[in-house]
Amino acid sequence: MLSMSDAPTSNARDNKFNDLDLPSLTIGGLFRQFGPGLILMMTGIGTSHLITAPVAGGRFAYALLWCIPIAYIFKYYGFEMAFRFTHATGRSMLDAYGTAWKRWPLWYVLSTTLLQCAVGQAGRLIAASAVMYYIFSEYFGLPIGLPVYGLVLGVFSVSMILGGRYAALEISTKVSAGILVVSTLVVYLVKPAPVEALASFVSFETPEGSWLIIAAFLGLLPTGIDVSLQASEWGKAKRVGMGKIREELEQSGLAPRFDPFNSNRSDLGVDTSALPPHAVEYCRRWFSIGLWDFRLGHVISFFVACAFLLLAAVWIYPSDVQGNAVMGEIAQIFTRSLGPGMMAVFVLGSLAATYSTALNYFDGWPRVVGACCRNLFRRTAKLRGLNVEDFTHEHRRAWYSEYNIYRMTMVYSLIAAVVLIAGVPRPVWLVLVASALAFFVAPVIFFLNLYYCLTVIPKDDKYFYPKRPEIWFAWLSLIVFTGLSVLLIMARVFGVELFGT
Repeated sequence: MLSMSDAPTSNARDNKFNDLDLPSLTIGGLFRQFGPGLILMMTGIGTSHLITAPVAGGRFAYALLWCIPIAYIFKYYGFEMAFRFTHATGRSMLDAYGTAWKRWPLWYVLSTTLLQCAVGQAGRLIAASAVMYYIFSEYFGLPIGLPVYGLVLGVFSVSMILGGRYAALEISTKVSAGILVVSTLVVYLVKPAPVEALASFVSFETPEGSWLIIAAFLGLLPTGIDVSLQASEWGKAKRVGMGKIREELEQSGLAPRFDPFNSNRSDLGVDTSALPPHAVEYCRRWFSIGLWDFRLGHVISFFVACAFLLLAAVWIYPSDVQGNAVMGEIAQIFTRSLGPGMMAVFVLGSLAATYSTALNYFDGWPRVVGACCRNLFRRTAKLRGLNVEDFTHEHRRAWYSEYNIYRMTMVYSLIAAVVLIAGVPRPVWLVLVASALAFFVAPVIFFLNLYYCLTVIPKDDKYFYPKRPEIWFAWLSLIVFTGLSVLLIMARVFGVELFGT
């Protein structure tokens, strides 16, 4: 029982959280408040959808269609657990990674992310460069090399992000990408694939020479699971739900204070039963919004990936589409089906989709590197944060501040990506390798996301803690995904036949 002296303090504390505006859960309210989850999946509608899927359909017709539902179904909880963790704790997944023995997950993520900043970003940037190449060579007779377009787009992206004009560009590119989604589905309905082709969803064919495309599909559809770490950082920076009130909860003694160098895993969790009812309802609503936001994007991305593979199988199979020809051949599909006007829709939409992917990765991967460093190095932790308005002179001056590490990583990503684009003779191969790399690093990220969700979120929290069927399917998904990684490695290295083919 509270003493008389405790009551006023408790009431004052509750009143502070009673000022929180509850977001609407109506259909209209949900769509107005959607953002990070939908943006995450729309970001994935780039390299994998516009290059990998058409290459698969052009070379192997419907044979690899089974890869798409496998990727979307069994990767779902790899992403969802990161969303769930951030909404339940107000902390980033990378904060949790730092509580492991010797902080090994942070070193793993840091090393693989620096590799992705080079190879992965080259794969994403080349997709946007291929669209630029097609536009200027087809309409202006200027067949400038892909590295030039990559450099121009990369410099523009970095300048845009560091100049603080990222949000406006994000909105415009997502609108254009939405046009691409709608137009793609319309084109598919003009000449849909035969019904018998849908049997390929469960046929598990592995044609000769398809292993790299299979790995690319599984790695980058809907996008790489490593992007869940970027999404967690974005979710924390958005400051809604638990992310908005976590600091106040710590100051009020309602949540443990978390220090990456003096705290353990148990300090990350929040016991919602001790919170004021209004604060609990506020956090739960934002959690629901976040989940439905993510699920909608997941579903849209799935149908778009299927549409592009089926379009290529119907219209251009058999064709070993290569390099710059990919965008041209797919653009011709739109022209032949709906007329020249749809060519412009496709070209602009595909440029928006591919460029927004590269743009977001220019922000996302450096953000992850900065987050790793603030949880690894005390000096960086003292100068953490990417909000320019809160910076001191030391934040700007010290090279080891999180912001300067973020900026240096961005420049490194730009230079490394352009060099790789210039040095690799087959651009499509680079895209596929980047996608396959995302596949082979995914099981570790998947396991860590699942493990920390299950060990940090209080088990008696029936709202934030996953339900038992969700936990079982998440573990099954991890086993399947890891097994596929091992099979593909064995097939490539040791010549093991997959599925008896």
